[in-house]
Amino acid sequence: MENTAQSARKYGKVFPPSATGNENTVRIAFIGGLNEIGKNCTLIECGNEMILIDCGLEFPDQSMLGVDVVVPDFTYLERNAGKVKAIFVTHGHEDHIGSLPYLLKTVNRPIYATKLTCGLINGKLREHGLENDVKMNMIVPGDVVKVGSFSIEAIHVNHSIPDALAFAIRTPAGLIVHTGDFKIDSTPIDGDIIDLPRFAELGKEGVLCLMCESTNAEKAGFTESEKKVGKSLEKLFEQAGERRILVATFASNIHRVQQIINIAAASGRKVSFSGRSLENVVQIGSELGYLDVPEDLIVPVDTVKNYPDSELVIITTGSQGEPMSALSRMAMNEHRKVSIGPNDFVIISAKPIPGNEKMVSNVVNELMKLGAEVIYQTMYEVHVSGHACQEELKLIMGLTKPKFFIPVHGEQKHLQHNAALATEMGIPSENIIIGDIGSVVELSQDSICLTGTVPSGKVFVDSSGAGDVASSVIRDRRKLAVDGILIVSCSVSPESGLLMSEIDISSKGFVYVRDAREIFEVAESAARACVEKNADSSKFDLTALKIKVRDEVGKAIYEKTKRNPIVVAAITCCQ
Repeated sequence: MENTAQSARKYGKVFPPSATGNENTVRIAFIGGLNEIGKNCTLIECGNEMILIDCGLEFPDQSMLGVDVVVPDFTYLERNAGKVKAIFVTHGHEDHIGSLPYLLKTVNRPIYATKLTCGLINGKLREHGLENDVKMNMIVPGDVVKVGSFSIEAIHVNHSIPDALAFAIRTPAGLIVHTGDFKIDSTPIDGDIIDLPRFAELGKEGVLCLMCESTNAEKAGFTESEKKVGKSLEKLFEQAGERRILVATFASNIHRVQQIINIAAASGRKVSFSGRSLENVVQIGSELGYLDVPEDLIVPVDTVKNYPDSELVIITTGSQGEPMSALSRMAMNEHRKVSIGPNDFVIISAKPIPGNEKMVSNVVNELMKLGAEVIYQTMYEVHVSGHACQEELKLIMGLTKPKFFIPVHGEQKHLQHNAALATEMGIPSENIIIGDIGSVVELSQDSICLTGTVPSGKVFVDSSGAGDVASSVIRDRRKLAVDGILIVSCSVSPESGLLMSEIDISSKGFVYVRDAREIFEVAESAARACVEKNADSSKFDLTALKIKVRDEVGKAIYEKTKRNPIVVAAITCCQ
């Protein structure tokens, strides 16, 4: 895989960092969403004015122990808070709206989004106590919002959630089109096909730069219609027979949830929801008219044991194998309200996000151990993507005819494939830029180039946003998980620095007690030698002694075991 510098030699030009351009120059800073899946956050700057497109989060992987969510580094936005005029949101998925509450606490600016997206954002703001503090502006496709020197037009696109938008952004430098996440669905569930004629009109007007999503840029052909999943689910419901049906899907995939509800109703089954995020989306979607959920069809998850298996469908979160999700807890037999058994028919109606494959596989295996039959994507057509494949991407490029091209939303391999598609469509390689998070791209009528970087990266948040988790804390958690902890306890004289008690060695997660004696003797000997060596009443420093004991014991333990537990020196002064 090429790194960003190598990519820049193949696509576009790289220049030394420059000062902010003039009023006919636009700078695009990628706070997130490049060379990663999630954290989509793009800042567009002209003169002393900025607008933000999306503000998403990323869910932690298995190495991020104790982390709830991962948000972008907002340092650059906070430094330039006075220049940020507005936030425009393409759609309501977490990787596009999830970080808004964290940003709005320090950079509170008006938000422009469609009805459903506004509803989902308001739900998140309510959780953070910000619902009444943020100005929300509801827009519809065709609306044009003027903010300073920017004019932003909303364009309807298809995605795996209703009310998704692309944006046509008119700037002093020229017209920029940002596709957001999209697909071309000829038979969408909500009845409105992507507004291809508008993209063609923009192409005739003259598009300076196209920022195009890259998620499925590796895949040939076209993405299947969402309606295809409905037909597969109908067959699977018949195949389930008298068994209880559980369907795991993305909470925000309202079209999928509606299809499951419709099929359940036609099959004479009640529906129950399991998973807080799913329950929230269903409530908001129903209130705003995006979901048709008959009241007499829904039963609380607390009461599912009161219904025959043949009369029940449980829609649940956990399609990505997330350890704390409802489906994972069911698979581990830890769910308080749903127990899995041989009479369960489980459908995982989602594709694993890159990096989640192992977690999904573990959940499938555990469900099968409990006797359930499990259906997942490689077996039947129980999922279609919400993202454009190669022919759809090329169609958008062909309609808009951009002078410059920037692939966005994806890992390096996705960005590279999208850039290659652009060259196939006749865009010169020198007019294509592949950036990284933190990259700043400068655009004018005649040029595109990388001009520097802004602060960027991952900020770890735990305890539902109670505080950031430093990367050093994550390293310690990983170390604890792998090598455990060893504690050295003793008392010393503050006058002489000599030992006043026996040295006690204890450990957790490091070594089995039966095998610990010899290792503990090594640790005790190293600690004793260190204390005696550093005993000096004229220079006694308790803090320095703790550090020295920690280091010496750590070295001795590594020489003995070739392992690096966290060593804690619990040394106190005793008169």
